[in-house]
Amino acid sequence: MTQSRSFLTRWRVVSLALMVLVGFAFTQWRAAITRNRTIPDEPFRIAGNLYYVGHTGVTAFLLTSPEGHILIDGGYPRHGPLIMESISKLGFDIGDVRILLNSHAHSDHAGSLRDLQQASGAELWVSRGDSAVMADGGRGDKALGPARFAWYLGGLRFPAPRIDRILEDGDTIQVGSARAVAHVTPGHTRGCTSWEIPLEEGDLELRAVSICSLTLFPFVSLTSGAYPEVGTDFEASFQRLRSIPADIFLASHTSWADLHRKNRARQEGGDSIAPFIDPEGYRAFIDRAERTYLDRFSSH
Repeated sequence: MTQSRSFLTRWRVVSLALMVLVGFAFTQWRAAITRNRTIPDEPFRIAGNLYYVGHTGVTAFLLTSPEGHILIDGGYPRHGPLIMESISKLGFDIGDVRILLNSHAHSDHAGSLRDLQQASGAELWVSRGDSAVMADGGRGDKALGPARFAWYLGGLRFPAPRIDRILEDGDTIQVGSARAVAHVTPGHTRGCTSWEIPLEEGDLELRAVSICSLTLFPFVSLTSGAYPEVGTDFEASFQRLRSIPADIFLASHTSWADLHRKNRARQEGGDSIAPFIDPEGYRAFIDRAERTYLDRFSSH
């Protein structure tokens, strides 16, 4: 019995040390990313009434109408002033934003939502699955596995915004002619939300889809742990996204949809939206993410 207790004690100490080490490494990784992602980007129109107002590596999208605007995502905690400046450069006013939306409750996408909410007076609508983590400023995200403990070391935190309304899968959010449909695609987080955005470009009717994320963190278990249904959630999300036809491929990170290259091509081509029409890229991104997931699953 004494040996069993001694072994259990040692195992607990080792486990705690590993969790602290993973948390510290994750915090340093996030901090490095944050330092590299506070370089201002120039905003640009994508198509119709949809604009990019994010900053290097992390997207934010402004969907406009005469009655008011919808803003999707808030970047890192230091991105608030940059996003507001981008909105102003496009000739719009942060005070006309009526609704704030979010892809998922991580500090690189929800970091400035409180600042943007205070500046605009807008309501924040959040998916049910991410609402608890959002309300707690990033704490307790079980989809991060042991790295969630980095919150206690100062990583992953963001100022907790006020949540005004809970979103359900399939909800339509509308302000005037600005409209977005919520598709909850869990896995990366429990409430990870991809956005379907109907657009009009001249006589064309288009559909943009912004993928939340299909990234499975390398230290998250697929078969046990704090988020045991993560595997089935990812599998359902791959199929769900394939079922949504997308003309314009967007995502929560610019590199995933190659947005800057597409914008340069559009500028060189006389302001045509043609470079943003990319249904093949949309499907290929989902396929690559699924292959990565399956490779990971086969190793368990």
